[in-house]
Amino acid sequence: MLSRVAIYGALCLFGVVYLVPALLVFANAFRSPAEVALNGMIALPQSFSFDNWVRVWTKACVSGTCNGIAPNFYNSLRLVIPATIISTVLGALNGYVLSKWRFRGSELVFGMMLAGVFLPGQITLLPWAWIMGKLGLANNINGLILIHTVQGISFTTLFCRNFYVGLPDEIIKAARIDGAGFWRIFRRIVLPLSGPILAVTVIWQFTSIWNEYLFGMVFTAGDEQPITAALMSVRAGGSSAAVLIGAIPPLLVYLIGGKYFVRGLTQGALK
Repeated sequence: MLSRVAIYGALCLFGVVYLVPALLVFANAFRSPAEVALNGMIALPQSFSFDNWVRVWTKACVSGTCNGIAPNFYNSLRLVIPATIISTVLGALNGYVLSKWRFRGSELVFGMMLAGVFLPGQITLLPWAWIMGKLGLANNINGLILIHTVQGISFTTLFCRNFYVGLPDEIIKAARIDGAGFWRIFRRIVLPLSGPILAVTVIWQFTSIWNEYLFGMVFTAGDEQPITAALMSVRAGGSSAAVLIGAIPPLLVYLIGGKYFVRGLTQGALK
C-alpha cells in the first residue's frame, strides 16, 4: 500500500512539473504587455483580457507586415489538409501493394521506403532546395505541400503495410477468384477495414505537418509562412496567445481522434 502511494505521489509530482510551463503560457495569454514588462513572464496574472488574442490575430507583425497571424494560420490549413490526405492515400496504396500484391523485390522497395523514417529533415534541405528552384515552388505553400507529402509517405506506408499484413490473405484470394481486380478489392474490401490505421496516419500526419518548423522557415517567408514559422516574430505580451492559437488545431485533432489513434496502434500500426 505504501509503495502504491509513493508511486502515485511521484506521478502526480511529475505531472505538476510538466504542467507548470503550459499553465504559465495560458496565464500569460491573458496578461497585458505592460504587466508582462513590469512583472516578467513568470508571474501570476493580475488582469484578464482577450486583447492579446485579438491583437496577434489581426495586428501582430510578421516579417515586416502587420496583418496578424491569421494569414499564417490559414496557410497552415492550406498546407496540412491536402498534404495529409495525399500522403495518407499514397501510404494506403503502398501498404496494400507491399502486403497483398507482393512482387519480386517488394521487400527491398519497402526497406528503401522505410529508410525515409530514419532520415533527418536537415539532410534533405539541399536536395529540396534544388527541387523547389527547378519547379519554381520556392516561397510557396504548394512547395511545402509537395515536401510534406513526399516526406510523409515513408511513415504512412510503414503504418498501412504493417496493418494490412494482419488482414487474412484468404479474403483477397477469394475476391480475386470472384473476378475482383486490384482497385475493386482495394475499394470494396481493404478500405472498409482500414478505419483504425487511417485514423492513425491522419492524426500522425496532421500533427507532424502542423508542428513542423524547419521546412516552413527555410523555404517560405512573409505571407507564405505557416503558423509555426510566424510565431517566431510575435513578441512578449502576445506570444503566449499566438502559441495557444497555433496549438488549437492539433489539440482538437487529438481530443476528437485520440481514442482511434490508440486503437489503431494496438491493432498493428507499430507491429
